[in-house]
Amino acid sequence: MTDIIATLEKIIAQRRTSSADTSYVAKLASKGRAEIAKKLGEEAVETVIASMIGSKEEMVAESADLLFHHLMLLADMDIDFADVCTELERREGVSGIAEKANRI
Repeated sequence: MTDIIATLEKIIAQRRTSSADTSYVAKLASKGRAEIAKKLGEEAVETVIASMIGSKEEMVAESADLLFHHLMLLADMDIDFADVCTELERREGVSGIAEKANRI
């Protein structure tokens, strides 16, 4: 399943420096991190709305948009998705309550 994530990371990295006239990734990246983050937030809200409506198809589509834009923000910050996976692995077996308490 994560093969598509690795593929998307490569595509995003390549297209970030493409022409903003021909690449959505380049166009959004050229607007800066704040705009990428704003777009991620918009996609998060749309995902929440899709979940409330209850349409599986819409939820899948919005989840894909959310993950894509999250990958764009990670790329802008020079963070590999593998780093996120490592953090998730670190948290495996740790209660969510305990994990949050450790961050305070």
